[in-house]
Amino acid sequence: MLVNIHKLIFISILFIGWNTVQAQEAWTLKQCIDTAQVHNKNLQINRNNISISEQREKEAKANLIPKITVNADYKYFMELPTQLMPMNALNPQAPEGQFRDLQFGVPHNINANIQLAMPLYNPQIYGAIENTKIANELTQLHYQKTEKQVLFDITTLYYNAQILKHQLDFMDSNLINSNRLLQNMELLKSQLLAKGSDVNKVKLQTEQLTTQRENIYSKYLQVLNALKMNMGISLEENIMVVTDIFQPTLTDNSSRNSLDLQLINTQNKLLNNELKIINRSRYLPSLNFIASYGTTGFGYDKTPNDFLDFYPIGFAGIQFSYPLFNGTVTQRKINQKKLEINNNELQAQLISDKNEMEIENAIRQRTIAENTIMNTENQIDLAKTIYDQTILQQKQGTASLTDVLLADNALREAQQNYLNAIIDFLKADLEFKKLTGTIKNK
Repeated sequence: MLVNIHKLIFISILFIGWNTVQAQEAWTLKQCIDTAQVHNKNLQINRNNISISEQREKEAKANLIPKITVNADYKYFMELPTQLMPMNALNPQAPEGQFRDLQFGVPHNINANIQLAMPLYNPQIYGAIENTKIANELTQLHYQKTEKQVLFDITTLYYNAQILKHQLDFMDSNLINSNRLLQNMELLKSQLLAKGSDVNKVKLQTEQLTTQRENIYSKYLQVLNALKMNMGISLEENIMVVTDIFQPTLTDNSSRNSLDLQLINTQNKLLNNELKIINRSRYLPSLNFIASYGTTGFGYDKTPNDFLDFYPIGFAGIQFSYPLFNGTVTQRKINQKKLEINNNELQAQLISDKNEMEIENAIRQRTIAENTIMNTENQIDLAKTIYDQTILQQKQGTASLTDVLLADNALREAQQNYLNAIIDFLKADLEFKKLTGTIKNK
């Protein structure tokens, strides 16, 4: 008896909690998606990656701006540099081929200058700018892919929550029927018109339905928590979903806008540009404008001839650089890049073929599920009619308890088949839209 009281208390608390959830304001799918677009952590990370990509493009362009540097150094020579001077340079009579070592300079040397360097033409710099532009396109596509995935995940979770809520509604209805049947059987037993085993059978069914409802309610809360996490809001936030399940109509969408294919094609564009840069650096020279202005100081610290004198120095010119031979390193890079491009093209064909297959499967599954939904709706109506008729016949004594239980099981099975058909339809429709790149905010 005490166990039954505890069960009743637990069920009452569960129903109170459920009623509290129902009293909350329902969130539409659009509200969930809009919230995720602001607070979802993956989207925030990808937006930061877009900003990083934009800064890298600006960094590459900044290499075309003249660079100005200030340099200064001081050297104290404990031993002055030694040079060998031909002896006949000072004495024409001296024999050729004889040298004398001489130390030139002063101990204290100071150099200070300001230098300017500006690239006039550098194939690697211009290639890097083109690469960062393409990389920025890739980052944008990655953001779009993440956004579509977040939308797909939230929509899936939202639909799952709606399905579970409908299961709870079916369970509540079935529990009401089961409790009503239990009361009737207990009344018949008190009138000696039913056996104790019949009452126990109905009690067992009622307890099983209660346990199933508890499990479904727990799954419902878990799905809501997953939905809140994907939305980027606190798990403490109380939300619930709209009861009406959105059922999109079938459309024969022939467009193919796969983000995976766009990513592969953009990567191909990047690889070809990298190959072009390698070829440019192989055959084209680099040209820079350079200029410098500064001063050089010489000092001597021995009295009475100590001094520190400074002399200006400045120049401007053009610096030319052309690669003649680098040990076939460039050729090896070219071969590698060509293989990477070939792999990329094969991957694009593979993704295209796979997408076509998955799209055809999704269309077929979606059509089957839509037909199943219509059939199971009729089956629910028929099962409900049979159940009501069986209950009436049982009251009149023309149907047994077994007939009632079988009719109840048939009704629950029809309800579950209906929900399964809706799940299959929504899943296939979402997969179709994801594959064709048409999934969007509702």
